Amino acid sequence: MELLIKGSPELNKMFMALQRTASGLRHDFGEVESLQQSLRGARDFVHRAAARIEDSILSDLLLVRPSAGLLTPNMIRDGDGRDEFVLALSGAANFVRGNPRFAISLALRSMDETKIALVYSPIDEYLYYAESGSGAFAYSAFHSARIRVSNLSEPSDLTVAYNNINGNPANAANVRYTGCPAMDLAWVAAGKFDAFQSNTLDYAEVAAGDLLVREAGGKIEMGADLIATNGKIEL
Repeated sequence: MELLIKGSPELNKMFMALQRTASGLRHDFGEVESLQQSLRGARDFVHRAAARIEDSILSDLLLVRPSAGLLTPNMIRDGDGRDEFVLALSGAANFVRGNPRFAISLALRSMDETKIALVYSPIDEYLYYAESGSGAFAYSAFHSARIRVSNLSEPSDLTVAYNNINGNPANAANVRYTGCPAMDLAWVAAGKFDAFQSNTLDYAEVAAGDLLVREAGGKIEMGADLIATNGKIEL
């Protein structure tokens, strides 16, 4: 098999599955933009689109690990108890409003450890990915490089993303509320954000971002709040 990105054949098969699924999702995004006069209709459409993501990608993923289970915000499919794919559409509320800030988050976990992580933006076709112990990377048609967290620590320099958090605990100079936690975590890994903080999120939405941050040299904690940083600051 010709490798599309630097990494294992399994990683590349997962990326190809994402690309095939994203093609349909881009079509759905064009459709939802015409539904903005009816927010309820748009929400129903996006809910169906999210379900189609699960259906369309499942057959491809089973070619990677035939006996693996599947975890999404909408379903749990039992597997062999060893391997599990974790899949989510992050930023669905943005998708509903015709906002392109959404992403597909996909992770492969083995024996309760995340081994492969991909966060893919279908609209600009930009991928963040990582394999355990091998670092984190960004890939597009125009750019491919290893990514690392920022080294900033002064509050006046920080850009911090939040999700459903009141206030500005980091006293950061720049605050962002993007509505797409999976991509926020990828941007912490890439040094575009210095930290991300959120109330509890569905694990399926952040499993891939967790590995991305850690492989890029950052820190992440999942307690009452989810906190990801470049390791130089405390929230």
